[in-house]
Amino acid sequence: MNIQLETTHLYREIHEQPEVLARLLDAEHSSVQALADAIQDRGIDHVVIAARGTSDNAARYAQYLLGAANRLVVGLATPSLFTIYRQPPRFGNCLVLGVSQSGKSPDIVSVVAEAKRQGALTAALTNIPASDLGRAAEYVLDLHAGEEKSVAATKTYTAQLAAIALLSACLSGGAARLGMLHQAPQHVAQALAVEERVARVAERYCYMESCVTIGRGYNYATAFELALKVQELTYTVVSPYSSADFLHGPLALVERGFPAIVIAPSGKMLPEMLVFLQTLSQRGAELVVISDATEALQKARVALPLPDGVPEWLSPLTGIVPGQLLAMYLARARGYDPDHPRSLRKVTETR
Repeated sequence: MNIQLETTHLYREIHEQPEVLARLLDAEHSSVQALADAIQDRGIDHVVIAARGTSDNAARYAQYLLGAANRLVVGLATPSLFTIYRQPPRFGNCLVLGVSQSGKSPDIVSVVAEAKRQGALTAALTNIPASDLGRAAEYVLDLHAGEEKSVAATKTYTAQLAAIALLSACLSGGAARLGMLHQAPQHVAQALAVEERVARVAERYCYMESCVTIGRGYNYATAFELALKVQELTYTVVSPYSSADFLHGPLALVERGFPAIVIAPSGKMLPEMLVFLQTLSQRGAELVVISDATEALQKARVALPLPDGVPEWLSPLTGIVPGQLLAMYLARARGYDPDHPRSLRKVTETR
């Protein structure tokens, strides 16, 4: 199948991301600040996030960012306790945040509704404020992404990351972090410059049957989201890991030519990731490295550079872009229509 990518919803939405982020950051500051004020006024020290799929990967980012920057304990909800077992836990004085592009999944809505019934602070992060999730929550944060027509979420994922980063910055109360965040649309636009290189290398992996995606710290989320995009668009068996977990057993998978996609941007985690890359290289892995650090890119068989000057806490916003592009171009190389991945639909409602 000869796919003209430029005509697909996926292509257009990947390239809309800088505009979406700028719109979100301008439009939602006051709403996010109101939620941050409520968190501080109520003395909340822990957060429970209910999400599925791509939104669950954004929640992983929140675990690291709200923990590191705001000293909040962040856990992921177990929705089946609410919808199937009907044994919801006691939330106490916490924020329960539902994250969903569509706001339609009954299990996510059930978590937020029960939390509200118990008197917990509730918020929804959604692209459809008038959705069931939006109506269930006390505070609603709009992603401002416009309609997302592609089955594979891209612009709503980075918008979710930006909204979480905005909440963190508002909680911190520092103008410097807000200033860094407002540079994110420009940085994502710069990250899209890797597209031509990705288009050239995608053919190399046309017959790849399995691989791993690896990140750590803030980019643990990126490893999971990148894996999901490659899985749903190319039907490849992809396993996401933190670099630490990978050394506890899965390292035995690695043999000469085994593909490993590693996200290793500059920051506190980089020295650990450099040692990890060396370990994989010694075992003959085929390394695809996403990074802004020259020493990391030099270890790669395929180097996908990121823009300079992005602080580590915001690197997931740019770090996922080469992964989105790689999944899209690999789908084209295999003759798949990226707008119609098999067995999938845009909104999946689970209970």
